[in-house]
Amino acid sequence: MEPVNTDVAEDARTAADPAGAESDAAEPSDAPALGEILLAVEELWPESLAEEWDEVGLVAGHPSAAVSRIMFAVDPTLDVIEEAIEWGADLLITHHPLLLKGVTSVAATTAKGKAVHRLIESGTALLTVHTNGDSAVGGVSDVLADALGLQDVVPLTPATNGLPEEGIGRVGDLEDVMTLGDFAARVYGILPSVAGGVRVSGDKDGLVRRVAVCGGAGDSLFNEVRASNADLFVTADLRHHPASEARENAVNDRPYLIDVSHFASEWLWLPAAAEALGNVLNDQGHDVDIRVSTTNSDPWDFILTPGGD
Repeated sequence: MEPVNTDVAEDARTAADPAGAESDAAEPSDAPALGEILLAVEELWPESLAEEWDEVGLVAGHPSAAVSRIMFAVDPTLDVIEEAIEWGADLLITHHPLLLKGVTSVAATTAKGKAVHRLIESGTALLTVHTNGDSAVGGVSDVLADALGLQDVVPLTPATNGLPEEGIGRVGDLEDVMTLGDFAARVYGILPSVAGGVRVSGDKDGLVRRVAVCGGAGDSLFNEVRASNADLFVTADLRHHPASEARENAVNDRPYLIDVSHFASEWLWLPAAAEALGNVLNDQGHDVDIRVSTTNSDPWDFILTPGGD
């Protein structure tokens, strides 16, 4: 899989690692323990915000181990883990869980077993920030909404155990009305380049002002999207039947739909998350090197499409 290769990605890596991708900076002398990192992560993305079905938190690692380098990534794939190990990361923080469903073995005869072995054998800790990272202020959908220029943003589904501004999905208004075609181009322009591109349902010349977003798979939120009076819903992994039913139930053709890559929609959060954690650790007097993975873990390599405008 090719590495993420966009100007956005490069800017993000520079922000997360000011010394640059090829830097060989000296190890900080006051590296915090992993347990201290966990407290900082809990401050930013409380586990209480995670959905009931989710599995978040520490997957591998000893709380007393020193952490001087942290890498953020969307997926704990073997390629990402190898990138983290090669860079010398003491901690890999991923959005998606490695072990979401129960297992009876972590033998290195499966991909997940190999991942667990590589992490432990290399001394690399793994931490998952999933739906708690979606729901929290400054989380995945907040970053997506901000990148798309939405204002007066509120959650689509308020968090059960959080603040009023926390929850799954976001909805807000554009400063100026845009055509669906122009807004789709804006979406395309802010996301990392992946094979699937951006799919759009609706009149290219139709006007949009109120926009709902959900980083990752959001087709369970159509009732909330309709209740928010959004002109458009931007999310990932839109399945055939939910999307078809949404079109059938549309009022004045709305909400229009924009379907993007799951990976790409959540990748945008990584630089913001790296910066947020770095700020907390700096405030606590810790000097930790943090960067964003350059591995593209989107599962698709190429796509064939018909010709047309």
